[in-house]
Amino acid sequence: MTERTGIFAGDDPFEIARAWAAEAEGTEINDPNAIALATVDETGMPNARMVLLKEIEAGAFVFYTNYDSTKGREIAAAGKAAFVMHWKSLRRQIRVRGLTEVEDGPQADAYYATRSLKSRLGAWASAQSEPLESRAALMAKVATVTAQKGPNPPRPPFWGGIRIIPTEIEFWADGAFRLHDRFSWTRREPAEAWRVQRLNP
Repeated sequence: MTERTGIFAGDDPFEIARAWAAEAEGTEINDPNAIALATVDETGMPNARMVLLKEIEAGAFVFYTNYDSTKGREIAAAGKAAFVMHWKSLRRQIRVRGLTEVEDGPQADAYYATRSLKSRLGAWASAQSEPLESRAALMAKVATVTAQKGPNPPRPPFWGGIRIIPTEIEFWADGAFRLHDRFSWTRREPAEAWRVQRLNP
């Protein structure tokens, strides 16, 4: 096993990720749970955007989105995704690549219920990633949905969680003179044991 101490110590990469994320909550000015999510389209052209990571589970990372959005469609087609989580205040980052699965059951319902009413109605109103005539048209759709769905709208069937089950996780921490510390956790399949390796900066 590659020797690891301090912020890299531990046998569970998800525990390390949770510890780093918890520390960032006290240091980052905005959105310590923001990730740059990468997907590819049917031609292999990459796409990237910022989304909010909502859960670090025992074996996966979860965010929520409209399944009919560009990222939702690309993830459904490829079954894979990647992201990087960077904390400027801590000078650390986590890179993840892995397989994906949909979370559209009680767990998604529970998270949806924690969102503000306007955010829940907005999920119904927005045909995410599709062309929009005007801001006024969007607000008219919100008004229509509000009248239709009432004060307790259910979770839309096209909206829910995406779970990323990693085959690779890399932890990076800034080092003096650009001699950074990097450790990769890799496995070919989610059922396999992790292989941990220190990387050159």
